[in-house]
Parts: sequence; C-alpha cells; structure tokens
Amino acid sequence: MRYLFEDYALDTDQRELHRASDIVPVAPQVFDLLEYLIRNREQVVSRDDLLNAVWNGRIVSEAALTTRLNAARSAIGDSGEQQRLIKTLPRKGFRFVGPVQEVRRRPAASVQDELAWRTGNGSAVRPTAPRLSIVVLPFANIGAGPEQDYFVDGVTESLTTDLSRIAGSFVIARNTAFTFKGRAVDVKLIGRELNVRYVLEGSVQRGGNRFRLNAQLIDAETGNHLWAERFDKPAADLFDMQDEIVSRLANTLNAELIEVEARRAERSPHPDAMDLYFQGRASINKALTPASIERARNFFARALALDPENIEAAVSAAHLDMALASGHLTDDGILHLDAAESALIRVLSLAPNYPRAHMFLGAVRMQTRRIAEGIAACNQALALDRNLADAHGFIGFGKYLMGRIEEVEAHIQEALRLSPRDTRTFIWFMFAGMARFAAGADLESIAWFRRSLESNRNHPHTHFQLAAALALAGDVMEARSTALAGLAFDPGFTIRRYRVNARSDNPIYLATRERFYAGMRIAGLPEG
Repeated sequence: MRYLFEDYALDTDQRELHRASDIVPVAPQVFDLLEYLIRNREQVVSRDDLLNAVWNGRIVSEAALTTRLNAARSAIGDSGEQQRLIKTLPRKGFRFVGPVQEVRRRPAASVQDELAWRTGNGSAVRPTAPRLSIVVLPFANIGAGPEQDYFVDGVTESLTTDLSRIAGSFVIARNTAFTFKGRAVDVKLIGRELNVRYVLEGSVQRGGNRFRLNAQLIDAETGNHLWAERFDKPAADLFDMQDEIVSRLANTLNAELIEVEARRAERSPHPDAMDLYFQGRASINKALTPASIERARNFFARALALDPENIEAAVSAAHLDMALASGHLTDDGILHLDAAESALIRVLSLAPNYPRAHMFLGAVRMQTRRIAEGIAACNQALALDRNLADAHGFIGFGKYLMGRIEEVEAHIQEALRLSPRDTRTFIWFMFAGMARFAAGADLESIAWFRRSLESNRNHPHTHFQLAAALALAGDVMEARSTALAGLAFDPGFTIRRYRVNARSDNPIYLATRERFYAGMRIAGLPEG
C-alpha cells in the first residue's frame, strides 16, 4: 500500500517514506507511528492506541512518545506549532488531518521470507532491536516458600515500571515478561523473540532475618554479562526495602545502559539523533570540565540538527548551559542560565511531564534568586519520578542558598540512599561540603570535598573549594597543589569570576562566600 499526501508517499510494503523522488530517512517506530495515524485518519487515536499499535504494549515514557511524534512531524514537513498534518487534540489524542490518496500495490516481500524471519531460518533479515530495549525477567525465589513470591514479584514489577522512565527506553510489559516465570530460558532466544537488546534477570534469597538479591544485565545479542549487583540487607520492612532496591537498581542501570549505548554508537558509521544523545550523556557523566562540556555540546547539537524535537537532547543541552554557570566556568553565567531556562520551558511545553526538565528548571531558578520556586520544581520532578536522586541533591543545594545549612545533609543522604553509585555523587558530596564550610566546620567540609574528588576528580570547582577549606585550616601547601589541579581543568578560573556569579542574597550564604574568597587567595588562585 502507498499513501500519497502533499508531495509525500508512505510505502508500507517497502517501509519507505518518499518526498518526490527522494527517500526521507525515518526510524522504525516513527514509520510505524506515521502509518498508524494515516491508516486511522478518520478518527482520533489515543496515546494508549499508539502504544499498543506501535510498541506492542511495551511501557514507553511520555517523553519517548513525544520525541517520536515530533520526529514524525519533522519528517513530513510539519511541526508542533503548525500541526498542518498531525493534529494534537488536548486530553483526547492525535489525528492525521491531511488529505490522503491510497494506491494499492503488490507486496514486495514473500510469505516465505516473512515466515523465515519469524522462525529464525533462511536469509531474511531480522529487524534491529530498539536501543535501550530491555525485558526484566521474573526474579527467582530461592530457598523460600511461595509466601515470599509476592515480594519477589513486586521487585520485578516495580523495576519494570521504573526502568520505563529512563529516557528513550523500551521496556517489555509485565504481562509478557511474566510468561517466562519459572522457566529455564536462553537469553539469546528471548532477545530474538521479544526483539530486545538487553535482559535483566536476578534472584532473591532469604536466610533467617536477611535478604540477598542478585541482579545481572545481559547483552541479548551476545549473551555476555554487562553488569551485576548484589544487595544484602536485613529483612525489616519488606516494602521499604523493595523501594530502596528498585531505586538503586534503576538508577545504576540508567548510567550503565547509557554507557553501553554510547559505546555502540561510537561504532556506528551513520549515528542518528539518539546515538549522538547517548554519546553526549556519557561524556558529561565522566566530567564537567570546559572540554567535556564542549564535546557533549557538539553531540547534542548534532542530535538536534537531525531531530529538532528530540526531548532528551534538548534537556541535556540545557543542562550544559546550567553546568557552565553552576561550575563558574564562564564570566557570563547569567546568560547561560537564561538560555537553559528558555530551552527547558520549551521542552515542557512539548512534554509537560518530563521529570528531568522540571528538575533542571528548578536548579536554574534556584540560581536566579527564585529558590522556593526551584525547590517546588524539583519536588514536582520527584512526584513524576521517585527515583530521581539528583532532585534531592538540588533541593539540598537550594537549602544552602537559603542559609538553611543544617538541613542540607539530610537531602544529600536521601539522594545517596536512592543511588549510592550515581555518576552525580561528586556534586552531592560537594553540596554537603559547602554546607559544612558555611557552618564553620572546616574539617568536616574537607572530608566531604575529598569524597567528591574521590568520586570524580574531573570537577574543577570542587578542587577550588577544597583548596579554600584547606588553606583556612592551615594546610597551605596542599591547598596550593589542589588549586593547581583545579586550574589544570579550568585555566580561566578567577576569584573575580566566582564573586560576580553569586546566586543568593542570603546573609549566611554571602558570608560563606567571603570565607571562600579568603581561602582561595591563600591557596594562590588568581584574583582576576
């Protein structure tokens, strides 16, 4: 079948979108979404209709659906503002409103080829599994009676739901995954059957008053083990423990999957927008230096050039502007904060329930003297995604800006409870160190700053703050070597730059900065 509209032709047999004589490249889900909307153009289709038709019941985040919908519009010369062909009907769904002519044609593929693909025989080419596609197999209940099944199944179900919140993820729905419960499985066969890249499996064992949970992530194409984790905890409140285990697994898997997908993307001769997004995220997960930010910005810019409505890349690009200002990596920090806020507001107009956009918007508002608004935005992000540990860290930072320094550490500890191995722990440790420095507890602040650098030595601003604390504590020699280490990452840093980028008028905050200025001078940082 060929659907003709304007100067486009959607060929469902060849799975190609043509504009005049040119082929317009589209991702498989974008093609399926277009086909479904056009085929059902006489009616409004709901979000659930699209999920069932295009993603076969997989759990898909709202941001992922919005990204694919915007990509479909972009491919046919439409936009979210114009809605010339694909119209959004608030609280109802979507409809293809352009005039369409249907032209029937003989199918290009044979029935034999279709059967060959489905059975894995013959030379037919199997579709490539979507990136970040994963199935959470039911965890095994080891050495305990069936009364423990509810807990084990609860871990599996909650993890399935929480992994679906990862940007760009495709998670096989619970009902499908549970058909494999109690069965010996071959992960390669499961990967082919469900068309997923990754399989997460695990077990729960109870011994006396303790639980041990093992989980492992497997590459479904090769069968290789990519990552493993073990939790060994007292069997106190099972539901609290279940929430903590699921949060930790989801946060750790988020970072691991981004890293794996980034390595895959490096090998791609023709990376698409999501390939470039994963490479950018992997870059800033490693460091927030001027060089790493510039490298990540290039990836996100290329991703947005290919897909201007890519929600994930747009949010991460805004994060870079915020990071430049937060880390005092530029003299004009306020301009970068303004740019980040504008970008995030636009994202939220397209995807109003995207948690990371709310979180970063909150962080931006905290740093533009709207601290209460910023904390509220981070709480909204947590209401949308309870596992967003970084939001707790930012709330702690907001409390520091407000001078409520004794409240900071509790928020940092909550972030660490949810994600103790997070790629962002170095930021949280730094916030705690700043709070203790503000309280005059210099030795405690030094301990927190050291933890930050142990977590990630590539963050220049932590070096500068540790140098100041060491200098005021009397260790001038180490203070100066620490300051030099920070300048190696950010040669343009000056005390003047730090001074002009104050983020609050709270007297406790301002007095703390005066102490930082004094310590930085003793440590030998340039005045500027």
